Amino acid sequence: MGFSLTGTHIIFFVASVIVAGAVSGVFVAVTLNVTSSLSEKGNRISEQLDTEFKIINDPNNIPLLSGFYVFYLKNIGNREITTTNVTFQIFIDGEIISIKNYNFSNNSISPCEYTMINVSESLLNSGYHKMRLIGPYSVEDEFIFEI
Repeated sequence: MGFSLTGTHIIFFVASVIVAGAVSGVFVAVTLNVTSSLSEKGNRISEQLDTEFKIINDPNNIPLLSGFYVFYLKNIGNREITTTNVTFQIFIDGEIISIKNYNFSNNSISPCEYTMINVSESLLNSGYHKMRLIGPYSVEDEFIFEI
């Protein structure tokens, strides 16, 4: 006797179960990958929204101490901010300031605390200037002042 119609149906059924299992495995892997990526992106956005700071100087009276102009940076966000030359970039009048020409008085500031940014006196002449401070997660603040 030969191979009957039932035998053919069984072979096709087993093959379709194997293919369905493989396809569902791929879908599960892709779904887990997308879920993980969305979770990480959500965490980064949450950290960015919780990070906020403000320069709180009097724009007409910038203190000068030991060859450095002093700017006060306050953490007005909900997360501690690391304040180093690596995590912050300073632009004055559109020009990036070299990391050797500024420093922070603290390595980090908690919410509602402040730190001092010391900018070399030699970088600024008298007149109006615009400082742009870019911190972690590309959060930034602009400050117009007069020397």
